[in-house]
Amino acid sequence: MSDDIRELAQRKLNFFQTLKAVFWGFFGVRKGKGYQEDISRLNPVHLIIAAVIATALFVIGLVLIAKWFISQAV
Repeated sequence: MSDDIRELAQRKLNFFQTLKAVFWGFFGVRKGKGYQEDISRLNPVHLIIAAVIATALFVIGLVLIAKWFISQAV
């Protein structure tokens, strides 16, 4: 099992492809061909890190928008 993980971790990172996969993951829509491409190319460790960062940015953005709307209403 650890050999499989090492092999997956050796995949080259394509930053744009990783961001695209995370973006489509947020919407929950992805064609089968694109999904298979992502699985075969992306480094899962980098994918998880990019997803955590994107989620944090999304939550921070929502909080800032909510604070702005609240300040406009008062």
